[in-house]
Amino acid sequence: MMIDQSNTVPPLSKIARELAPSGIRRFFDIAAKMHDVISLGVGEPDFVTPWVIREAGIYSIEKGQTTYTSNYGLLELRQEISKHLDWLYGVKYAPDNQILVTVGVSEGMDLAMRAILDPGDQVLVPEPCYVSYRPCVSLAGGEPIGVATRSEDHFRVTVAQLEQAVTKRTKAIILGFPSNPTGTTMPREALQEVVNFAHRHNLYIISDEIYDRLTYEGEHTCVASLENAMQRTITLNGFSKSYAMTGWRIGYACAPVAVLSAMMKIHSYTALCAPITAQKAAIEALKSGESAVTDMVIQYNQRRRLIVEGLNLIGLSCHLPSGAFYAFPSIATTGLSSEEFAERLLFEEHVAVVPGTAFGEGGAGHIRCSYATSIEKIEIALERISRFVQKIAPEISSSPPAATLR
Repeated sequence: MMIDQSNTVPPLSKIARELAPSGIRRFFDIAAKMHDVISLGVGEPDFVTPWVIREAGIYSIEKGQTTYTSNYGLLELRQEISKHLDWLYGVKYAPDNQILVTVGVSEGMDLAMRAILDPGDQVLVPEPCYVSYRPCVSLAGGEPIGVATRSEDHFRVTVAQLEQAVTKRTKAIILGFPSNPTGTTMPREALQEVVNFAHRHNLYIISDEIYDRLTYEGEHTCVASLENAMQRTITLNGFSKSYAMTGWRIGYACAPVAVLSAMMKIHSYTALCAPITAQKAAIEALKSGESAVTDMVIQYNQRRRLIVEGLNLIGLSCHLPSGAFYAFPSIATTGLSSEEFAERLLFEEHVAVVPGTAFGEGGAGHIRCSYATSIEKIEIALERISRFVQKIAPEISSSPPAATLR
């Protein structure tokens, strides 16, 4: 008997079938359908892109600049990126063949993985970390190896942990400092130890430095500036966080010529080039956006101290993050899991946070709270969180109303 297969289709790829959905998106989708929600979940600046940058984009459209650019990106933008990194960190990348303009840092991460990995290669991923790191490794045919960091170490990865995880199949390590979700930064000396580890084992380093300008204590260290780092490091950065340009989707990758060339080939077949309007705006950001960055950092710093002080008074132990715009408090004393805490807080008090488990190993027992929102909203959120904690675990909290915490 013949089987009618006219209504069947082949299966999806094994990688796509097994790829887990984002642990962040579910809570965003629920919150979007609710009223009166204070969101501490979105990792996006609440500032509007500074006018001088927006104006440059508008002007480029008015002048009819709506064409493709070089696959590498506009040469003027690459020249400005080169000068910018040299000015900040003394790192020198050649604009013509060591800098690639990408569609956000997310594309840069994807390109980096596809350029360096063969099927079965392993990548060390210190966790908790940004949600796309593991999937980008998997989508390139690699195997992500989680390395769980600890709260008592302020979520900083140690060489001892890396040595336990490295194998003959290890090809690379991902670093993301300042960290999303923990706000952790790494001292220069500690980063040099990690670079020395990568040098001993002949590994690539993919360094996601999108939050570099949002550093509140000490100075950011560009990994490529360290001894033995330049020849094995792929530096990823962009404009989304520092210049409040998330929707412009503009980033860049810097790497040795051979690596950058491989990334560019993939980019030329997939994205082709980043939007010219966003590239024109990015040029203006690097030329005249520094005062706006300074102003935003000052405001983030005020919010950082407010939310951490409030969380600790509520009874949710929280380190003071030294970078990015996230607090990562422990909710272990409440007796709830990260998912239970986040879901009940959303439905019962209308505050959106992200469970720490969304960010991999080491995130259990924590939640991520973004302070990229106004002080007024942070105060309201703290009041609601305090009320929620007092209801479920009154013995751990004796805090005053959050509005008095400033």
